[in-house]
Amino acid sequence: MPSHPFGPLLKLPRRFFSRDLWGTLLPVIAIVVAAFWIAFQFVQPAPPKKIVMAGGSEGGAYQGYAARYKELLAADRVELTLRRTAGSVENLKLLMDESSGVSIGFVQGGIAKAGDDDELMSLAGLYYEPLWVFYRAGAELDRLASLRGRRIAVGPEGSGTRPLALQVLALAGMDARNTTFVDVDANRAAEALARGEIDAAMMVADSSSALVSRLLHDRRLRLMSFAQAEALTRHLPFLSHVVLPEGGIDFAANLPARDVHLVAPTANLVVRDDIHPALITLLMQAATEIHGGAGLLRRAGEFPSDKGVDFAMSVDAERYLKSGPPFLQRHLPFWLAVFIDRMVVMLVPVLAILIPVVRFTPAIYAWRIKSRIYRWYGRLKVLEIDMQSAKTAAEVRALLDRLEEIERSVSRIPTPLAFSEYLYNLRSHIELVRGRLDRRARQQGGA
Repeated sequence: MPSHPFGPLLKLPRRFFSRDLWGTLLPVIAIVVAAFWIAFQFVQPAPPKKIVMAGGSEGGAYQGYAARYKELLAADRVELTLRRTAGSVENLKLLMDESSGVSIGFVQGGIAKAGDDDELMSLAGLYYEPLWVFYRAGAELDRLASLRGRRIAVGPEGSGTRPLALQVLALAGMDARNTTFVDVDANRAAEALARGEIDAAMMVADSSSALVSRLLHDRRLRLMSFAQAEALTRHLPFLSHVVLPEGGIDFAANLPARDVHLVAPTANLVVRDDIHPALITLLMQAATEIHGGAGLLRRAGEFPSDKGVDFAMSVDAERYLKSGPPFLQRHLPFWLAVFIDRMVVMLVPVLAILIPVVRFTPAIYAWRIKSRIYRWYGRLKVLEIDMQSAKTAAEVRALLDRLEEIERSVSRIPTPLAFSEYLYNLRSHIELVRGRLDRRARQQGGA
């Protein structure tokens, strides 16, 4: 004989199908589901596993650092795609263009203009990027005005070197009318300078740049030490006065041969303001590992910092700089920490609702059962009152009939075993009233 399709359900205890049980549970389930839904609206989606970073030109410091960020983020299963660019100016344009897909980029301090920060945030200043001015050997020059009328490489369009070079040259009274500006990148400028095609080359680069080291070793060239370095930082506050120490580049060869005074903007790590907060912490951890050590122009722990940033600092980045990574990301793998953090955000408000609901659910269920029993006490009480005024045998028999009807109805009340006590108490009280009615009936009969 084929089994009944609902056989497993029919084998469940009858209390499973109790109207009182489901009448109590369904509102509770609805409240919990609603609480989860409302809480979920405030939970951010999981961070993306792929993001795009604007780096720099081939062989440049930005591109080299970007490769290190890519490696560190890959360890946490976040794929960082690198976009090769001409430099800071192009990076800034890509970050401001939502359709570019670029979320992170290196931006040289001082190149942002008013209104550029509407959708961007700084995570940190990363390191000093000195402005290097190399010129062909001859008389020592320590002021930019000495280069007036000469051929100077100022960097290509899209690079961070060009706007900074033009700003400092303008302060020295130099422009395209009295000086020849050549728009080539640092590598081409170095080659042109070595061949004598230009008289000076200006470039913004990290002190660890291989190109800077090569130019310092070239005896045909000299590096300008800015006598007016401090004055430049007053006119252009985004610049810092830094000193390249004697022998800092090559201790054995004593390069440079004396302390060199330079001015330097700060390289910024900039993100769009819609980046996921969890990725900010990940990027800050990478920035600390990459830029946190000592260098020729910085002390250990000096960077990353809020020094020299062009845009408003990210709240999450500021918190990281003050307190380090969040507790969970400090002790757990990145994705596990993110998952737990999201669940906590959702579960805390849900538990705030769920705990009192669960606490009062048994009481509500008990009230539903007891109220079905207690309402018959009301009818029994009315019957007792009517019994006081019953004068004839017919009136007493009518009361007995009403009592029988109450008893039959009570016998049909579905009552869970745990609440049987209340039902049997009611029945004993019905018997008590019946005894009083029987005595009244005998008295009427005897009369």
